[in-house]
This record gives sequence, C-alpha cells and structure tokens, in this order.
Amino acid sequence: MALYIVQFEDKPNMGELRDKLLKSHFEFLDRVKDRVLVPGSMREVPSDKPLGGLWIIEAKDEAEVRDIFKDDPFWTGGLRAQVRINRWQKAFPDRKVPI
Repeated sequence: MALYIVQFEDKPNMGELRDKLLKSHFEFLDRVKDRVLVPGSMREVPSDKPLGGLWIIEAKDEAEVRDIFKDDPFWTGGLRAQVRINRWQKAFPDRKVPI
C-alpha cells in the first residue's frame, strides 16, 4: 500500500450546495475511514467557507484512489471542480505521527 495526497478544488460560489451535501459527505467519509486516513477542508482563513479539500489516502495505486472518492457526495453532487492526486512519500516512513 502507498500513501496519496488528494487535493480537491471546489467550484466557486457553491456554499449552498456544500451545506446541502455535508451530512451525506460525512457519512461517506465514515464508511471509508479505513482508507481515507486524514480528510479535511481547505480554507484561506479559518472563518472562510472551504475552497476544497485535502485527503491522505492509503491505496495500492491511483486507480484505487479514484475508486474510493468516486462515490463521495461532494464529487457525485457536482461540488468539485477538479482533483489532483500525488503519491506521497514520508521522509521517515517508520515514524508514527498522530494527527
């Protein structure tokens, strides 16, 4: 298994849609918590509406990463503008880091 950083960019001015989908998005994240190790939103400042999201996913390859998020209500509901996926290599792979 490998670690991947997944960066989602939301479409602009979609706060209402985000709010509408948020509960089902959190339910989805709970179902995939064994693979999506660290999910979270990205904001310019803490009080702003999210601009997108950043996840750390454990998967065998990029195809599996895409298979994991394809059913996310934020993705299927049309909130996301784009996604960027990068393989991530920790500098100290054996070091456990709580988040």
